[in-house]
Amino acid sequence: MSQAHYRTDGAIAVITMDNPPVNGLGLELRIGIRDSIARAMADAAVQAVVLTGTARAFSGGADIREFNTPKADASPHLLEVIDVIENAAKPVVAAIAGLALGGGNELALGCHYRVGSPGTQIGLPEVNLGLLPGAGGTQRLPRLIGAAKALDMIVSGAPIRAEEAAKLGYFDRLIDGDLVAGAIAFAREVVASGAARPRVRDRSVDAASVPGGPQAFFDAARAQVAKAYVGYPAPMKCLECVEAAVKKPFDEGMKVEHMLFGELIDSITSKALRHAFFAERAASKIPDVPEDTPQRPIKGAAVIGAGTMGGGITMNFINVGIPVTLLEMKQEALDRGVATIRRNYENTAKKGRMTQEEVEQRMALITPTLSYADIAQADIVVEAVFEDMNVKQKVFETLDTTMKPGAILASNTSTLDVDRIAAFTQRPQDVIGTHFFSPANVMRLLEIVRGAKTGKDVLATTMALSKRIRKVGVVAGVCDGFIGNRMIEQYSRQAGFLLEEGCSPQQVDAAVERWGFSMGPFRMADLAGNDVGWYIRKRRYLEKPDLRYSKTADLVCELGRYGQKTSAGWYDYKPGDRTAYPSPVVEDLLTKERDRLGITPRKVSDEEIVNRLVLALVNEGAQLLDEGIALRASDIDIIYLTGYGLARFRGGPMFYADSLGLPQVVRIMQGFAANPNADPDFWKPAPLLARLAAEGRSFNG
Repeated sequence: MSQAHYRTDGAIAVITMDNPPVNGLGLELRIGIRDSIARAMADAAVQAVVLTGTARAFSGGADIREFNTPKADASPHLLEVIDVIENAAKPVVAAIAGLALGGGNELALGCHYRVGSPGTQIGLPEVNLGLLPGAGGTQRLPRLIGAAKALDMIVSGAPIRAEEAAKLGYFDRLIDGDLVAGAIAFAREVVASGAARPRVRDRSVDAASVPGGPQAFFDAARAQVAKAYVGYPAPMKCLECVEAAVKKPFDEGMKVEHMLFGELIDSITSKALRHAFFAERAASKIPDVPEDTPQRPIKGAAVIGAGTMGGGITMNFINVGIPVTLLEMKQEALDRGVATIRRNYENTAKKGRMTQEEVEQRMALITPTLSYADIAQADIVVEAVFEDMNVKQKVFETLDTTMKPGAILASNTSTLDVDRIAAFTQRPQDVIGTHFFSPANVMRLLEIVRGAKTGKDVLATTMALSKRIRKVGVVAGVCDGFIGNRMIEQYSRQAGFLLEEGCSPQQVDAAVERWGFSMGPFRMADLAGNDVGWYIRKRRYLEKPDLRYSKTADLVCELGRYGQKTSAGWYDYKPGDRTAYPSPVVEDLLTKERDRLGITPRKVSDEEIVNRLVLALVNEGAQLLDEGIALRASDIDIIYLTGYGLARFRGGPMFYADSLGLPQVVRIMQGFAANPNADPDFWKPAPLLARLAAEGRSFNG
């Protein structure tokens, strides 16, 4: 059955695209559109065509289900379909509702006229996948709405609403009410006026939309794009295409678009961004939890602890209209926590991103309390108390006797054993880990820790809730540190060894920040608090006495240098200034520690720094996959892209290893193991890594 339904209304043919959920332009739909246009052209009774979709979507662009399949490259390509429409002997009107994005927008641009419903979203977001619009979008959009606005839309990937698009000249008419009926009426007007078939390709870019003239305009734009999109080649190539639209005839501009699209689609950056796109969607799928698993209703929540994490978690719930009862043990701490939440919202309002009325609406959803009895009827309770098992035990024993049957009991622990926490209750099936990342109201990652007895309905509900509160939920099994923090410990251990061998904190941080992390390990530690890591290491020394650590981090803590909160950590800080300044105290400390160890400092390259830190992540990630703690390698990548400040253009640590080739990863690690100051056990390849490398396979293959 065709995905393009054909009917006639008098002399007007109506082609309705039908490929749920967003009319992705897959092969069947492309064939259906082409054949329906041909049918309309062959019918002498038809005088014009209306091409439309659903109220939800005209078309969201390419059908992602066809990516990496033969259908993606099969004829007719989108360019062929657009060519059929643009050169049709009868006028074609695009009737656009919901959204027209990417190839869907390019399809509409190929029509002779465009009408739309108010509120419709129009955009070309290909840049988010490291690509550029490849079906004429870079050439037609500037001709229709002007160079400056088209450049902004194409480079940023940000959509605009129909009302703005209409003012720019994108729409010939906005239609309130029944869009298709209005489009048919518009088509009849076109026929009555002489059946003109204006083609966007035949227009010239309005000179007024290129302020200062093409040379000055694009020189300035090039400087801005270079500064704003470091590490991402697609925005600059988008600019080159728009520049071609301004300076060259349409067909020559299309050659530029085609050439640059080809360069991008084969680039490692685009492959990384596309990997991240699909990885984020794969993370929501849990093999043994069907999509139709019943979920528990979440109408009200409770949060225990009004500190930094508890306040941020509370904001996540009230941002989407879920009321929260916020529990603290002392009135002073409760008042301080509520005041911090209000201040966060008011700062947002001052920046114009929300109204004062919205601030009050959200604050009204918080019920502060000092009594466990007041949270008893919550559908989910999230504890965000001190990271100590004894403290957690008291909380969960109390929750067990307080919360209503069926309530989900969630722990925000970042490292502790969720199964032990569940054992403090008589309802372990209701217990789950919800590891938010700081600041919890900003960071997208939610590491969802599945205990041995966690109910499937609890897991399904929590995954759905993560999406509802606009988080990327990734499932992890139970182990010390789960996925992200267990891996980051090895990264931090290796960073400490680099200091012993001759690096400075600023050299290590600068190398990995240039590579793609928003913060290096030492700036990150200063921000989080060095005492937090110290507390965890003390536990490690007891549990794993044979595990080697650099003592430099402990020495920094022994000086009371806990980071930004004490204005001194690995770096020095000035009051009210978060700038990290190199510290002579730390430099002296490192010199003395190297002398004590008998290590002669050496020059370490940025490449070695990056590979030692990133491959430390990779090896531990492979171990987590082997143990079943992580479901898939792409989940690990998403955790690092959304929770640890790794740039999306890197694709994640496991993707990076795949891009190097796992045999090469093993060879690099063997080279590190040969370092006379190295811990050879550290660089022993995890069994899965060794096995895949020997077989010439990849993590994400």
